[in-house]
Amino acid sequence: MAETCTRKLIVEVCNARSLMPKDGQGTASAFATVDFDGQRRRTKTKLRDLNPEWDEKLEFLVHDTDSMATETLEISLYNDKKTGKRSTFLGKVRIAGSAFVKSGGETLVYYPLEKRSVFSQIKGELGLKVYYIDEDPPAPPAEQKPEEKAPETEENKPAEEAKPEEEKKEEEKKEEPKTESNKEAKKEEEKPSPPPQEENPKKPEEAAPPVKVENPPLAESEKKPSKEEKEKAEIVKRSEVTIGDLELRSLASDRGRSAYDLVDRMPFLYVRVVKAKTANNESKSPVYAKLMIGTHSIKTKSQSDKDWDKVFAFDKEGLNSTSLEVSVWTEEKKENEETTQECSLGTVSFDLQEVPKRVPPDSPLAPQWYALESESSAGNEVMLAVWIGTQADEAFQEAWQSDSGGLLPETRAKVYLSPKLWYLRLTVIQTQDLHLGSGSEAKVRNPELYVKAQLGAQLFKTGRTSIGSTSASSANPTWNEDLVFVAAEPFEPFLTVTVEDVTNGQSVGHAKIHVASIERRTDDRTELKSRWFNLVGDDTKPYTGRIHVRVCLEGGYHVLDEAAHVTSDVRAAAKQLAKAPIGLLEVGIRGATNLLPVKTKDGTRGTTDAYVVAKYGPKWVRTRTILDQFNPRWNEQYTWDVYDPCTVLTIGVFDNGRYKHDEAAEKQGKDVRVGKVRIRLSTLDTNRVYFNQYSLTVVLPSGAKKMGEIEIAIRFSCSSWLSLIQAYTSPMLPRMHYVKPMGPTQQDILRHTAMRLVTTRLTRSEPPLGQEVVQFMLDSDTHMWSMRRSKANWFRVVGCLTRVATLARWTEGIRTWVHPPTSVLMHVLLVAVVLCPHLVLPTIFMYAFLILAFRFRYRQRVPLNMDSRLSYVDMVGPDELDEEFDGFPTTRSQDVVRIRYDRLRALAGRAQTLLGDFAAHGERLEALWNWRDPRATGIFVVFCLVASLVFYVVPFKVFVLGFGFYYLRHPRFRDDMPSIPVSFFRRLPSFSDQIL
Repeated sequence: MAETCTRKLIVEVCNARSLMPKDGQGTASAFATVDFDGQRRRTKTKLRDLNPEWDEKLEFLVHDTDSMATETLEISLYNDKKTGKRSTFLGKVRIAGSAFVKSGGETLVYYPLEKRSVFSQIKGELGLKVYYIDEDPPAPPAEQKPEEKAPETEENKPAEEAKPEEEKKEEEKKEEPKTESNKEAKKEEEKPSPPPQEENPKKPEEAAPPVKVENPPLAESEKKPSKEEKEKAEIVKRSEVTIGDLELRSLASDRGRSAYDLVDRMPFLYVRVVKAKTANNESKSPVYAKLMIGTHSIKTKSQSDKDWDKVFAFDKEGLNSTSLEVSVWTEEKKENEETTQECSLGTVSFDLQEVPKRVPPDSPLAPQWYALESESSAGNEVMLAVWIGTQADEAFQEAWQSDSGGLLPETRAKVYLSPKLWYLRLTVIQTQDLHLGSGSEAKVRNPELYVKAQLGAQLFKTGRTSIGSTSASSANPTWNEDLVFVAAEPFEPFLTVTVEDVTNGQSVGHAKIHVASIERRTDDRTELKSRWFNLVGDDTKPYTGRIHVRVCLEGGYHVLDEAAHVTSDVRAAAKQLAKAPIGLLEVGIRGATNLLPVKTKDGTRGTTDAYVVAKYGPKWVRTRTILDQFNPRWNEQYTWDVYDPCTVLTIGVFDNGRYKHDEAAEKQGKDVRVGKVRIRLSTLDTNRVYFNQYSLTVVLPSGAKKMGEIEIAIRFSCSSWLSLIQAYTSPMLPRMHYVKPMGPTQQDILRHTAMRLVTTRLTRSEPPLGQEVVQFMLDSDTHMWSMRRSKANWFRVVGCLTRVATLARWTEGIRTWVHPPTSVLMHVLLVAVVLCPHLVLPTIFMYAFLILAFRFRYRQRVPLNMDSRLSYVDMVGPDELDEEFDGFPTTRSQDVVRIRYDRLRALAGRAQTLLGDFAAHGERLEALWNWRDPRATGIFVVFCLVASLVFYVVPFKVFVLGFGFYYLRHPRFRDDMPSIPVSFFRRLPSFSDQIL
């Protein structure tokens, strides 16, 4: 039996920054303990340093490479007190195993230190490099030579002093790994490792197993573990996992065992035809098998070796017979003729009432030999297996399916992954030694240069820089501009940088940068090295200068490839910044009802070949296509890991127009959208199953049209409430979006570039996910002008301001004594607030608590769907809808465009007036302080002087009480004319009279 390679996890503890002082003298003596897979290592102690640098490499043995992604690496920092007492906690970092990268892809990442409890005072960050290496298995013990022990120096000296020989012997006799219960592991987590051995000797059983020459040497774990040691290590590994990880892992395993608990089990008749055996074994004639169940008939391919091994799945509810007939046929070619004759080798029949049932996890049914009954020949047999199963059967995905057209690739269920996207940042610094022609020529035309960079189809340019009257040999134009691209794995081979001369429209030279060699970084604290590249012209100019650039792949950003309001993934591009999932999303796509026909079949009747696409994060799932059904039943279930609860699941229904109905079809059509559903995960209760039907509405140029309903089951499972609450308190996007943000315009350009990249990659899959499907799921047209969307957004703003208007009307009702008891009560409340101001905030928050608690019982219990009323699809005319579906640039006639332009001008005129009025109010307030109206400002100056003297004499409580009573005075004491302050403010000047 071949030995597998040994995997080791390497953790480089580099440094820490801005630690919290813990020694009472404004400093800290920090050391780190690293725990992984039941193994613990520690670094040296750096005395009195808030920015310690260790640069130590720690090694861990990975016992199970398959489950490494589910493990957790935990690094804890402590302040070493050197007194034997418990060391002070400085923070911890937890890294999921899924974030480990292979050797060669590691980079220095700074992780913010986490608190151990809510009341911990922690700050700072820890710089780490984490990666794994796969080593070849060691040679047999007989061939191994004993290793020479390296001499101890100051660099490779172990963290603990040499132990007495008696203690070493006792330790060798024990030879037992750490096996702690969950309770002891929790205590060990809270209790840090003691200080170094020099001043606080460890007991032999507490000593951490050493690793390497530079660190404590790895004692027993480098040896090939025995079977018992592996079992013990597995126990340790399970015991040291946190409770939340255990719950999530057990939750995932439970879902794996019941992978179809959200959908109905659909019975299928499975027939596995393996091979045939004929009496005449020397015959090389092609043989095929034919299956018949009532009107259903299908045959295998003709093969001369009589070996098919094909599985056929028939929808049991669609069968119109109670018997199955399997016959084997041979194709014999007549002598002196080109035609072939089909001869039956026999038939075997099965009564469907007696077919056995199989439900996973039962083992597959073993095929058996069955004798073929034939009048002409005997001794022929066929090997096959027949059973009744469900869509949960392992053979279902690769089987010929009766409800989805058999083995057509375009109708099969598939899972797609979006390409991994990075931001590529190119900083153009300067150029030197440019060859712009002769000196006199360059001086006459004053060259004006810019730099153009291209990655695939993306093209960006810097600003223009004029050289002026300098000579061509000494021209060193400088830009210092950033150009940001979207790069998708696998990357384009080269990034081409070209220097162009505007004055003559020619290229000075270009340089090609190999994208695979570009440095990657995860934050802005990593110093990037700039590089010089030679510029190459045409064949006659092998050297035309050189360009100074700085280029990197930004792994600290999340590349937005969806509309911001429906994003489903917010993780950074770098794998090192990946976090453990906080939950599990399970979606059961059950079926659809009352679908409308979207195309015609045979030129007479309408039909629909529906399938469903669901997207969350980078994972896209596509169900099988149910052919010619208005009430299709898919009953397929899929799962996603959830990293942020404030994300959106998108589900779309489409009619399949890409598969070929017959071999004569040359051109494939496009898939027609039937409807879309969006579900925000934050609106779902955790660990609860929702079974709902959602209406499918699509906006067409003729108006909104209901296409049917889709039935979906959804469950959001979360193992830890603490992780869920922490997600709400953390920033939505990775750190780089806030420390080095991009402008709104640049974000919009990069988002649509990423959408195009994702669309291109998915359309090149096999079978392809159509461009129209991807664009519909990503909402790639939300930036286009739409009168309908503009009205919907306007009335959304009005809806938010309606609550403010309601509060204003209620206040005005109290002020005008519409309901006298309420006005009197407000007077009493005003007196209470003035006399007891310390009760204002507690009262407000208590009222808010009571109101929200009362409204809890009336909360929305069903996840919301696309709202046609909120979308205003019924409030716009046909011309406005046609304008929404018009391309860019327009393809409509001049008269239609003129009418739409005039309508847009009228709407923009009202918006223009509103903006002018809003600006005038701000300018009036500014004019009050700038003496634009000397008399008005003089009046305000006198008012300020009098007000200062009054407030100096009158207590503030008296003023608030007096102003409140004046504001709430009875209408008989009021005047119908505007108040003095309002009249005074409206008379202030603005810049409206200076606009041309």
